[in-house]
Amino acid sequence: MPERTLPALFEDSAKRFAGNVLIWEKAGSRYQPTTYAEMRDLVRGFAAGLMSLGLAKGDRAALLSEGRRDWVVAELGILSAGAVNVPISVKVEELGDLKFRLAHSGCRLAVVSRSQLGKIRQVRRDLPELITTVVLDEGDALAADEIPAAEVVRRGRALLAERSSALDRALAGIAEGDPANICYTSGTTADPKGIVLTHRNYTANIEHSRGLVDCPEHYVSLLILPWDHSFCHTCGIYTMIKSGAAMASVELGRTPMETLRNIPENIREVRPHFLLSVPALAKNFRKGIERGVREKGPKVEALFKRAMALAVEYNGAGWDRGRGLRKLKGPLLALYDRLLFRKIRESFGGRLEFFIGGGALLDIELQRFFYALGLPMFQGYGLTEAAPVISSNGPRAHKLGSSGRVAPGIELRICDDRGQDLEAGRTGEIVVRGENVMAGYWKNEKATREALRDGWLHTGDLGYLDGDGFLYVLGRVKSLLIAGDGEKYSPELIEEAVTDASPYIEQIMLYNDQSPYTVALVVPAREALLRWLRDRGLTAASAEGQEAALRLIEAEIAAFREGGKHAGLFPARWLPSAVAVLGEGFTEQNRFLNSTMKMVRGRITAHYRARLDGLFTAEDRDIVNARNRTIVSRLEDGP
Repeated sequence: MPERTLPALFEDSAKRFAGNVLIWEKAGSRYQPTTYAEMRDLVRGFAAGLMSLGLAKGDRAALLSEGRRDWVVAELGILSAGAVNVPISVKVEELGDLKFRLAHSGCRLAVVSRSQLGKIRQVRRDLPELITTVVLDEGDALAADEIPAAEVVRRGRALLAERSSALDRALAGIAEGDPANICYTSGTTADPKGIVLTHRNYTANIEHSRGLVDCPEHYVSLLILPWDHSFCHTCGIYTMIKSGAAMASVELGRTPMETLRNIPENIREVRPHFLLSVPALAKNFRKGIERGVREKGPKVEALFKRAMALAVEYNGAGWDRGRGLRKLKGPLLALYDRLLFRKIRESFGGRLEFFIGGGALLDIELQRFFYALGLPMFQGYGLTEAAPVISSNGPRAHKLGSSGRVAPGIELRICDDRGQDLEAGRTGEIVVRGENVMAGYWKNEKATREALRDGWLHTGDLGYLDGDGFLYVLGRVKSLLIAGDGEKYSPELIEEAVTDASPYIEQIMLYNDQSPYTVALVVPAREALLRWLRDRGLTAASAEGQEAALRLIEAEIAAFREGGKHAGLFPARWLPSAVAVLGEGFTEQNRFLNSTMKMVRGRITAHYRARLDGLFTAEDRDIVNARNRTIVSRLEDGP
């Protein structure tokens, strides 16, 4: 009988793997271990301490902290007390967004790191239900309603010494159908929705995940995604705990950027067996690898390109790797591997077997790149409402370009607009059912009814199943391009293909709302574009340079049209006939990207309404127009 609540799962693993390392955390110059048995002691003390503060079954407590050992201690402490955790991303900077999450969920307690405490202090005066803030770190004096975590643990140990059965009774009172988390969406179009995930949602999805990808107890993974991220939460924390394996945290820097810069060195120190990634991180890894190859000179770069081309051909679609006549190229590929690819793998610690990719779409070219290096990036699919894993490729079965096979224990259908099932190969909405599907949205019956119908979760994502049962995800229903004649198309794959194929286009958003033709907003890759101009003796300040840069962007998109090197990947009608060049990228800071790095299309469209409307005029349809010239002229000014 599987353990069906998260505290029970943890208690079982703490007993079975008592001496195993659960978490590695950087302290000073070295990573230090905490075993499962030691972690159990920390969790019990923290849970009892929270109970001494009055936290009871069903109460909500927020957790706002960077990924670290105490993040896990705090969540398991909250859950062990019978309460509900509300994990909040440290990337939530808008105080209104933070206040909404705390007020809407009715949190009576918050657990925060010292670096996040200021946010709570700025909103607590308008949150009468928020009674106590627990601060994870030592530091300056605290307010009357703030308490250090060390004091919480001290009180917890005193409670356990006085009434040793108090915590055990709380643990026994937790049911598998009780809410474990309320996870808030990014709120891209309206107020965020609170996704209610039960203990069984999580424990079922852990079983699903382990059915797709093995996780032996000797595995170690460095968790480079935010720990409140649903993918990292289930697959990086609890799947590891279930398996008796170890996780490691990224060394915290003084700023978020410094923390990001610590990742490459931490990977070499931890030497992970696998990494969880999202497309944005995967692209950064690729850029770093290609930059390192370029720095070794043109001969090495040319050799690398030949090796990559051979490896991509040899690997095929993954499932057919090295089959047929391609087998003859194996010895040459092995030579290239010894000369080039093995050294790149060593930069990832030397033990890395694969990546698991989640989040937004991961294009096939990126998958081919890492597969060629001997570091396959197995793409999966899921969403927080499904706790989150629905499907994934893995070492046992994979097909590049797909999102893998559906996890055992989950039912999946592809439905048309009327809810009728579609056969293999036909595109429709992805609809799923299983014990991992959320209980609903917190205090939002309307949204719950729209998403959950007869026990099936309507994901809002488009996709299809091929004849081998591999799922292909094409994008969001709500982001569809809709032509004037009513034909629909999902833009995400085109956008991903353009940015991956072109070194001069950083971001692109396609737009067509029943219009005569498709248009696009393009964020140029500033440094690459300026370098291209300099190589030709041009500058962005000159009229000649501006036209050359704009024609280059136009040509990069035209490469996907008939006669171009990327022709045939998409219907030409969905490629943009007019382009507005932007001077600012889409980021989380300007709220044009959400916390999962997906474009907030509605907000972008509203902000750039005048530019978009202009693209349907004769003046702006020509890419070399006054507005685009002005933007290019400012590239020399810096980011």
